[in-house]
Amino acid sequence: MAKTCIFLAETEEDFASARALGFEWARTHLEEFPEHADIIVKVFDPEAYRKTMEELHILHARPKGAVLLAKLDGRPAGCVMYQPMAPGVAEIKRLFVDPAARGHGLGLALLTEMLRRMKDDGYTTARFSSAVFLLHARALYESVGFVDIPQPPDLPGYLRDHVYFMERPL
Repeated sequence: MAKTCIFLAETEEDFASARALGFEWARTHLEEFPEHADIIVKVFDPEAYRKTMEELHILHARPKGAVLLAKLDGRPAGCVMYQPMAPGVAEIKRLFVDPAARGHGLGLALLTEMLRRMKDDGYTTARFSSAVFLLHARALYESVGFVDIPQPPDLPGYLRDHVYFMERPL
């Protein structure tokens, strides 16, 4: 049986692993969903995304944010991040398990640990947006009690047919 570990990113090595997984997350979307490449590239503008990856330690800084990593047999295999969105509301970002590491329950383990930490950090609600074509992600979120919420009124028009929003109480 494979050995798994979920932990909080704290060192530069941890954040480097999170960055690598974040870039892999974007690359995997393009590879697995080439029919949606136009919207993926628009949402994940390479230059803006590179800057986001460089600033993970700032965007998801403790004590109100976090980057969690999953290791499978000692190798980085997945990540999830959160950050403040509104008073009492934490936003989930970039839940990803490397395709080679799927099937070991890492996605659920990351999500479960993140929700626990959000609650410990004083949040009352978890919220996120995701692409409608990521059906496996939607199923995972629904399995732990997330429900659909309306799209925000200021959502750019080009995204309206491509994303959904969900939340759940903590």
